[in-house]
Amino acid sequence: MKNLFKLTAVALSVVAGTAQAASYATDARGEAMGGVGAVSATYLTAPFYNPALTAIYRRNDDAGMLLPSLGLMYDDESQLLDNIDTIVDLDLSNPNNEQEAEQLLNDLANAQSKVELGGAVAFGLPNQYISATVFGKAYSESFIESVVDTDPNSTVGERLDNSGVKAVSIGVTEAGISLAKYYTLLGQHVSFGVSPKLQRIYTYSYAETLDGYDLSDIRDNGQGETMFNMDAGALWFSGPLRIGFSAKNLVSRDIETKRATSGNVTVQGAYKLEPQYTLGAGFVMDYASLSVDYDLREEKKFEGFNDNTQMLRVGAEVDIMRQLYLRAGYKKNLVGTEQDTVTAGVGFAPLGLFELDVAASYTDKNAMGAYVNFLATY
Repeated sequence: MKNLFKLTAVALSVVAGTAQAASYATDARGEAMGGVGAVSATYLTAPFYNPALTAIYRRNDDAGMLLPSLGLMYDDESQLLDNIDTIVDLDLSNPNNEQEAEQLLNDLANAQSKVELGGAVAFGLPNQYISATVFGKAYSESFIESVVDTDPNSTVGERLDNSGVKAVSIGVTEAGISLAKYYTLLGQHVSFGVSPKLQRIYTYSYAETLDGYDLSDIRDNGQGETMFNMDAGALWFSGPLRIGFSAKNLVSRDIETKRATSGNVTVQGAYKLEPQYTLGAGFVMDYASLSVDYDLREEKKFEGFNDNTQMLRVGAEVDIMRQLYLRAGYKKNLVGTEQDTVTAGVGFAPLGLFELDVAASYTDKNAMGAYVNFLATY
């Protein structure tokens, strides 16, 4: 639990430097369903998954708001922070501690932790002409890795002096509008949507020796830039069957990070912001849904870090009389070494006046997440 507080402090410090807001995951409903959304999102959450869904709504929907959505996920499967704390506290003047320190250093080799934090708001105006959802989003994603001296000729003390921690973080705020239109073409039901948006992107880098690290200092070495970007999407459906495609961040950019150095630890590289294409398919019915999302390409993020992703997501929802929603899901990083993640959540909509969604994700006892959002439709 203490590592959760440390990782949360890192994420909060980054987000505080971007927009005073707080989820890389922006929607508790979608996160409860494994992160799916390319065919199953609502018109309010469409900007975060597939802009084409902005035009898909019920006949009695006139307006809606998502205010706010919040989420936190941390992953310390390798117990990097625990091991560092234990090593720093060891008294190496006691020969009995040298063997333990050496084993901890070996355990630290190639260890990594990460944390994601953020939030979103959205205001939707569905209509038969051009449906629109105005949205804002802020999130941070931070990666922490150990740098361990593996020279077999070094003493334990020398290995400790030559080892350290490096970390990188990205904070993104964006604001835009999703515009979508539903068509019947040659008897087929389709919709198309786009989301022009402005992004402010901050990157941070940090390097420190083992005995001097304090991750809350990560914000001291950062830089930011503003850019225009665009998302787009399409949806085909026939009855409950849906197939969707979304393209996020169509304008790519390599964002250089500042150099950070301490002892033998150095961080310098770039964050790759590249388009991500997702294909979704599923059955979305009045009182139940089942869908699958698949990222078509591997997403590379920080240069020099083992943080690549290509996700497969599966999710389901059961709607009980428009008052209670039960959700579950699963997600897997096809190019990562981490364990698979299971998710679950519930939604409450008393008398249809508003909806409160909560969700949780579980990878193992050192990798979990929690999400919540409030929304209302009129």
